[in-house]
Amino acid sequence: MPGPLSQLKVLDFSTLLPGPYATMLLADMGADVLRVEAPDRLDLTRVMPPLEDGVSTAHTFLNRGKRSLGLDLKKEGSADKIKQLVKDYDVVIEQFRPGVMDRLGIGYDTLKAINPNLIYCAITGYGQTGPYKDRAGHDINYLSLAGVSSHSGRKESGPPPLGIQVADVAGGSHHAVMGILAAVIHRQQTGEGQYIDVSMTDAAFAMNGMAGAAALAGGQEQKPESTLLNGGTFYDYYQTSDGRWISVGSLEPQFSARLCDALDIPEMKSFALSQNPDHQQTIREALKAAFAQKTLKEWEEVFAGLDACVEPVLTITEAAEHPQMKARNMVIEVAKAGGGVQRQIGHPIKFSATPCETRYVGRTLGADNDAV
Repeated sequence: MPGPLSQLKVLDFSTLLPGPYATMLLADMGADVLRVEAPDRLDLTRVMPPLEDGVSTAHTFLNRGKRSLGLDLKKEGSADKIKQLVKDYDVVIEQFRPGVMDRLGIGYDTLKAINPNLIYCAITGYGQTGPYKDRAGHDINYLSLAGVSSHSGRKESGPPPLGIQVADVAGGSHHAVMGILAAVIHRQQTGEGQYIDVSMTDAAFAMNGMAGAAALAGGQEQKPESTLLNGGTFYDYYQTSDGRWISVGSLEPQFSARLCDALDIPEMKSFALSQNPDHQQTIREALKAAFAQKTLKEWEEVFAGLDACVEPVLTITEAAEHPQMKARNMVIEVAKAGGGVQRQIGHPIKFSATPCETRYVGRTLGADNDAV
């Protein structure tokens, strides 16, 4: 059964993570994605370890379900090929610095003149305007400038280098998909195309959410370990006797009561409900001492039947084998071009009428040839 976006055709000029992740999501939902990659400009995800059968696992994951075209955009005649292609496409997505597509002769105004209904999405670190629009950056920089890093981590050790790329994926990829789909609806209603300017720093700043509201409207500057959800209360991680970690999110009274009973510290129930920093420090120390008495497996058994918002910190491999992930089909097997399959993280959005299908991993690019 085709996906919900099976009528959408996407021309993808992006590399690395934000753009390719966005177009992977679109492809998972049925869109026909053609990725344009310059043979002389290496996409670093192609050589990022680990490799399977000589191909980067990151590259095969990010490019599943897509067709590909090797094309040197600086080469004479390449712009004409793109102008011909764009006549039949709904969406263009690119990740160059501002002005690069214009210099290549395939900027928004040029492509819009050819296809007035075109939806054009540009993902950049800082956006198409402002003093930083031409500045280089990475996920860690965007999170820093957006204020996210300032209230994350610990007072003593500072901001943490995260295991996932929040600004790149939640900021760039997801906001790009939201913007594109909103523009598709706009075009259905008005017949007009759209230029979408996605700044990963803007998106990261917007994701401050409640912390941002507290700072801007409430006058409370956010700092590490100072609020309900960033380590300022017993809502935290605790180490077990075998050096593993367990998460405690038992904020509501019924959950905190079950937590305290399970840990045999019923005298801490009133402290869990208190906003007094000293009381919170007291219960944190009690939880720390209690969790240190058993292994992670032992605590998993204790909390298996309790609805207390307490869960183990799992590795990715362990998470993939968790019954909940299996029930949700969050690990899929994707066919490889040379035969066999590769295990990959599946699509997280479930549709009742048009389920996303497993797609083929993208093929190796040929020189100026569409590789199907």
